[in-house]
Amino acid sequence: MAKAEIKTGKAPQAIGPYSQGVKAGDFIFLSGQIPIDPASGTVVPGGIAAQTRQVLKNLRMVLEEGGASMKDVVKTTVFLKDLSAFNEMNSVYGEFFTEPYPARATVEVRGLPRGVDIEIDAIALSNATPFSKGGGGVRGDYPIIPIE
Repeated sequence: MAKAEIKTGKAPQAIGPYSQGVKAGDFIFLSGQIPIDPASGTVVPGGIAAQTRQVLKNLRMVLEEGGASMKDVVKTTVFLKDLSAFNEMNSVYGEFFTEPYPARATVEVRGLPRGVDIEIDAIALSNATPFSKGGGGVRGDYPIIPIE
């Protein structure tokens, strides 16, 4: 099964040896996103609602670069620094997904990168649309890089 990296400047850049997303077969695997504004590189101000909204926007941008959308997400994992923020997070989360909702696990963690309150990763179905209309493996200014 072939796999390819998904990379976009519309979401925070990977800060280590990992990809923003990987397309493998009929699936797209998205690395965890934290509430970083990709334009400024800083954590968005505000509480859990603002942070959740930015995380989901970041995930959406990576999905779109891979030719998918939030409707294609089948599973998420939500990492919360404080589970008492669940209801507020859940309210914003519901703005980004429609029925049938993705499967989800939500766990409380001791800490997250840059001291943020939330991180979300996702798995999505890859639609039949190729990465680029021209079939050249490039979408926008970023190449789809095969991973060997």
